[in-house]
Amino acid sequence: MSVDHYLKPDWSAPAHVHAVTTLRSGGHSGGPYSSFNLAAHVGDDDGAVEANRRLLGKELELPVEPQWLEQIHSDRIVEARGDGLVRTADASIAREAGIVCAVLTADCLPLLLCNRAGTQVAAVHAGWRGLATGVVRNSVRAFDCNPDELLAWLGPAIGPRAFETGVDVLEMFFEHAMDSEHTEKVAGCFRPHSAKPLHFLADIYALARAELQSLGVTEITGGDHCTFEESDAFYSYRRDGETGRMATLVWLA
Repeated sequence: MSVDHYLKPDWSAPAHVHAVTTLRSGGHSGGPYSSFNLAAHVGDDDGAVEANRRLLGKELELPVEPQWLEQIHSDRIVEARGDGLVRTADASIAREAGIVCAVLTADCLPLLLCNRAGTQVAAVHAGWRGLATGVVRNSVRAFDCNPDELLAWLGPAIGPRAFETGVDVLEMFFEHAMDSEHTEKVAGCFRPHSAKPLHFLADIYALARAELQSLGVTEITGGDHCTFEESDAFYSYRRDGETGRMATLVWLA
């Protein structure tokens, strides 16, 4: 596997659990999508996207086409299939070998889950709206085990120095917090913007950790990149507007 294309999670998943996030280099796309864009909905040339997806499958030796999703910033999780159909949701879970879960991101948080036994895996698209309204908690609850049997990895997302929000985002997290302890954790994830009244800098990694910890997940890794600041490695919608998407995938061999 080429290190130019992929980032591997730093988690203690069993060896037969395979997971990667793609980087933006080494593909066939041009212009603002340069070069390993895997999203078909952002305005890139269809042929380039198809070539990138073929390259993805070949280099990773994927057993089937990934379960691509029409992501709508919802709290919905679906069972991943290997039939090549796109499903509308923001997370998918696989309970058998040879089924590939995938999400596409360019600032939103890609979050991977697996149980310690390595019999179930999930990929979650955790933009701030889906994270606030429950996509992570619904994904955790979809597993047939206690939350403390899960491993979580936080893939590359916009970092806390770059993620500017308004009061509406803070209020939505408060509205959907699970209890008072969770609310207190959420409050600590927002820092007032020094130059803009009623604006905040939010830490999406800390928000995800707070959610996972409140659910009972204890082993959480990742969360040490910034898609906005690391322009050579990652696409960023906030930075560039017209841009590609990375894919974050997980499957059981």
